[in-house]
Amino acid sequence: MPTPYADIRKIDPSRGATLGDGTPNNQDRVEIGPTQLAFSEWAAAGLALPNLAAMREHRWKRLTRHVVGRGYGGLLMFDPLNIRYATDSTNMQLWNTHNPFRAVLLCADGYMVIWDYKFGRFLSEFNPLVREQRAGADLFYFDRGDKVEVAADAFSNEVRLLIEAHGGNNKRLAVDKVMLHGLRALEAQGFEIMPGEEVTEKCRAVKGPDEILAMRCAHHACETSLRAMHTAAVPGQSEDDIWAVLHAENIKRGGEWIETRLLTTGPRTNPWFQECGPRQLQNNEILSFDTDLIGSYGICVDMSRSWWIGDQKPRAGMIYAMRHAHDHIMQNMALIKPGLSMRELTFGGHTLDPIYNAQKYGCKFHGVGLCDEWPLIAYPDEYVVGAFDYELEPGMVLCAEALVSPKGGDFSIKLEDQVLVTEDGYENLTTYPFDPALMGE
Repeated sequence: MPTPYADIRKIDPSRGATLGDGTPNNQDRVEIGPTQLAFSEWAAAGLALPNLAAMREHRWKRLTRHVVGRGYGGLLMFDPLNIRYATDSTNMQLWNTHNPFRAVLLCADGYMVIWDYKFGRFLSEFNPLVREQRAGADLFYFDRGDKVEVAADAFSNEVRLLIEAHGGNNKRLAVDKVMLHGLRALEAQGFEIMPGEEVTEKCRAVKGPDEILAMRCAHHACETSLRAMHTAAVPGQSEDDIWAVLHAENIKRGGEWIETRLLTTGPRTNPWFQECGPRQLQNNEILSFDTDLIGSYGICVDMSRSWWIGDQKPRAGMIYAMRHAHDHIMQNMALIKPGLSMRELTFGGHTLDPIYNAQKYGCKFHGVGLCDEWPLIAYPDEYVVGAFDYELEPGMVLCAEALVSPKGGDFSIKLEDQVLVTEDGYENLTTYPFDPALMGE
């Protein structure tokens, strides 16, 4: 018998009207999400799925509380990651980062409006928390030319009317990232512009229960993808060939993009921050990478590993550096607990050997969620008094970093684990093993 159309159009024909995360089981839907491959792997691993409707409501309520708590009439967002957080909708995310055509206004009463590409207003209709879809927030020169101020005036007037109706006519408006003409037009409407990034970064820093479930799923998908990349990392393969495997495997599971190109081999690992290229991996070399991966559910999985690729043992100095980097992240993450001050994270924990200090990483820890997020925990010599005078809270997620890289050397060790702050301590979400050869095992 032919397969019924009702089954053909499902993402998973074995399920009914909804998937395990509560979203429609319809492969023709607009809403993006994980693939059958990801769902099957998560089921085999016994992972609980997030309820996306509950996650979206949690984020909406949390953002609204942060707006009201600061006495603002609303929060106007242009950053595509903040828009994703507020609406869980996407539209050409990377293009949007340098051509800001989307905006979201969250008013103090919770009324939420999105301005999208004029032909893409339907892209957020799956989320009933987005009350209106409009167009006209594209205030960049490529799109508007020498009349960008005309569009900015029209857009700012719409914002004013919405704040009058849903923000108590409170002209204290938080804005995250705004183009110059947009800022001037909003101020001409009488708005006092407040720092929106301070609102969104602190709001996003504490994850709700379903966000944590989503992060666990994204982490599993990333580590599964890493195993495929590890298998492909053989002598003769170029850095680009190896890196491409992680990209492909991420997309296969409903992941979205990778923010950097930080995979290098052999002497190109030092100094760190070179980007992957055509160099071919040689036998008996180190390969180091940083995933910086935006995976399933738009969740960032930011982990780093260094692998030994070869049939001989690594040099003694390499093994020492690897163990030193391992001690660094393990001893530092052992400090993590609710109520700990960020200053204590800076000045406590493991100290790098002086030979590694010149090329140490830019931070000891950083927050992570939809991307690298607030806070940034600096090393003592880069500590700025008053910049991060806050305490850790349950639900925060931090990445513990280590770059052990001798200046003038021919290798770097890069390690990084993603750690959840729990009610009584921490949980390391990263399970990918450390390379046994480099650990001297």
